[in-house]
Amino acid sequence: MQQLGSRAQPAELRAVPYRQTARALIALIVALATGIVALTAGFGLTGSTPAAIAAAVLGALLAGWVAWRRPIVAIDTSGLPRRLVILSSLATIGALVLLGRLAVFMIDPSRTEQSLVPTSAWEVGHSCLTAYYVAGQAVGQGQNPYDNALYSAPDDDPAATRKPRKLGSFNVDVYEYPPPFLLLPRLCSVLAPDFLRLRSLWFALNLAIVLVALPIVARTLAPAAATRAMLLAPLVVFAMHTLSGLQKGNIQLAVIALSMLAMVFFERRWWAAGGALLAFTTVSKLFPGLLVLYLLARRQWRAVFWTTAMGFVYALATLLDIGWTPFQAFFAHLPGLLGGEAFPAFRNPAATAINASLPGLVFKLKLFGVPGMGFVAARIVGTASTLAVIWMILRAARQRPDGPTPLLWLSILVLATLCSPFLPQAYSAYPPLWLLTLLAATATPSLRTFALTIAAVLGLNVFWPVDWPIDARSLALLNAVPQALTVGIAVVGMRRGAAMGAIAKQFPAGS
Repeated sequence: MQQLGSRAQPAELRAVPYRQTARALIALIVALATGIVALTAGFGLTGSTPAAIAAAVLGALLAGWVAWRRPIVAIDTSGLPRRLVILSSLATIGALVLLGRLAVFMIDPSRTEQSLVPTSAWEVGHSCLTAYYVAGQAVGQGQNPYDNALYSAPDDDPAATRKPRKLGSFNVDVYEYPPPFLLLPRLCSVLAPDFLRLRSLWFALNLAIVLVALPIVARTLAPAAATRAMLLAPLVVFAMHTLSGLQKGNIQLAVIALSMLAMVFFERRWWAAGGALLAFTTVSKLFPGLLVLYLLARRQWRAVFWTTAMGFVYALATLLDIGWTPFQAFFAHLPGLLGGEAFPAFRNPAATAINASLPGLVFKLKLFGVPGMGFVAARIVGTASTLAVIWMILRAARQRPDGPTPLLWLSILVLATLCSPFLPQAYSAYPPLWLLTLLAATATPSLRTFALTIAAVLGLNVFWPVDWPIDARSLALLNAVPQALTVGIAVVGMRRGAAMGAIAKQFPAGS
């Protein structure tokens, strides 16, 4: 019998303070992240800095209190290594500091020293949101949103690196998405009528979607794995590529997150909500349609029906808003999108070097002087890789997992993005980083797992702005590291996701 006054305690009693520490850390993360979202959203909606600060304080206090009283995930610290808590704490501090800096830059674009990479004119001046904003205004005036003259300078040379138009201090990007996507930026423009306010609101929206998706997807795991996934989540947000995507306003991060939320909603039998999200991401970026293929192969007819129905709703809403002309222009523009000819980035050797897609390997080989490497060869590689991914999806679906398989869903999305003609490394590393944290969370905790996770995180965080001096071939070799890791992580995720079947039978399978 244990003697009175002994320091030895039962394991379940020793775990209590540890559990409270993890719970407090997660609540703090939620509070501060919500404050940043509320700050930028408040400025975007009101244009008032005092109102934005008030919204940030109230939002942080409310979110922190709710997260403490009702934890997002069931905290289970069994087998939770102390090194993971330390790593999570450091990543959280780093992520919140950098997000706070970005929030200042979103509200005041003249504060370039608060941007992610102040020494890079490309990182400071590039904004994907400019394309969405200009295209949204153009279709409202009956113009063709795929007219290059809207985005490029009058003296732009099609044979040289593109010369963009300017929108304030930002370079105008080229719009390359289907017309239904414009519903979202046009709606946001009603709430934030000028570009600078829209930029702040858009940042808040994208950040909120990313932050909400991380814990909701983690909840599909068993409690211990979900706790580890939550503690690893700051590594996803702290990544240079995630922060770069948020700063530039690229919708890729939100599309991945919304697609994952849709699959969770289907597992919860929230058919309309899941269909609304997956339909929007599919009609906006096309590649999430491979999740629809997975649902078809699984014979989840309700999910397919609601996704298809909501897709028609978005198409009809777009027709009523901007008419048929943008659709006609899109169908004429589509072959260039699928083949890659529509992307002016291929005119820039540095942009070619950071292209993380599988068809992009063709143009990287061209940088090294390999003959015959052009758009025809890229289309062959793109078609072959797409067929290979489809085969992997059908093969995984035949194993009939009977519960949520977020590893499988996210792997499908990662592989789908790799089939695109052009995938900048700055936006491609976010989904494999997320997938990596889920793989690590569902693995047996060990020093080996921890070390491999850290090594892969560092490899995926290879980051070099395109305007920093470096030979394009050297940049291509540098970016081969995260590209190879992305492919490897996605393949492992597909195999483990399909083999595990149900990571946790928390929710019933779809019909």
